[in-house]
Amino acid sequence: MSLAGKTILMSGGSRGIGLAIALRAAADGANIAMLAKTDTPHPKLEGTVHSAAEAIRAAGGRALPIVGDVRDDDQVTEAVLKTQGEFGGIDIVINNASVIDLSRSLDLAAKKYDLMQDVNVRGTFMLSRAAVPVLRESANPHILSLSPPLNISPKWLGAHTGYTLAKYGMTMATLGLAAEFADAGIAANTLWPRTTIATAAVQNLLGGDRVMAASRTADIYADAAYSVITKPAASYTGQTLIVEDVLEADGVTDFSTYAAVPGTPDDRLFPDIFLD
Repeated sequence: MSLAGKTILMSGGSRGIGLAIALRAAADGANIAMLAKTDTPHPKLEGTVHSAAEAIRAAGGRALPIVGDVRDDDQVTEAVLKTQGEFGGIDIVINNASVIDLSRSLDLAAKKYDLMQDVNVRGTFMLSRAAVPVLRESANPHILSLSPPLNISPKWLGAHTGYTLAKYGMTMATLGLAAEFADAGIAANTLWPRTTIATAAVQNLLGGDRVMAASRTADIYADAAYSVITKPAASYTGQTLIVEDVLEADGVTDFSTYAAVPGTPDDRLFPDIFLD
């Protein structure tokens, strides 16, 4: 199944994994609307919603950059209406926007806790919910959230409780939507990698150059996401999927091309969090 002519509404996506997913879809000729805050260049982070739109168009897709905040209900509603008005519908919602703070509980600022809850959990729920009436009209509607499986091991529950709550909240919201709208044929799944992905978050928060060099590129996430959102929605839903498992099920056995540093063996890659 191709994404040619299909419409994706994504939260975030100015850079990193979200942009990689958008570019993979754009190669098919997809329409991508991005609801993102980055209107002007950030001093430490590359990319804006406008530069992302330019890259999408260059890759063969159509782009609709929407400057807005997934925490603002009016802006979320406006993004859905703008996307529907520009492209005639919505086929896929990708909950990519996420805030990360790995602080221990006593060190986590209350404002940062609230921000993670508002963007990760509430944003995922509100954007997905706002799009449901339009998704109902799609021939193959999908909701995909970039969040981990629910692992209640004390290792992960206690590692960074505030962030864990926020990411697991994304997953629970998505699984709830999968159950609630199964009769409408709307798929809702989550997707998470086994290894760290070479992004700005890894560079700045998880270990700098050392971990970046032991990571995979965002292309592996993009290829797995593409596989998920092109599956038949009616029968492929309610799952907490792992990037590498999705690709292996599609027949991919060699992941060496995804190494951020070519030639890095798989056993030298840095494992991502939440997976045992």
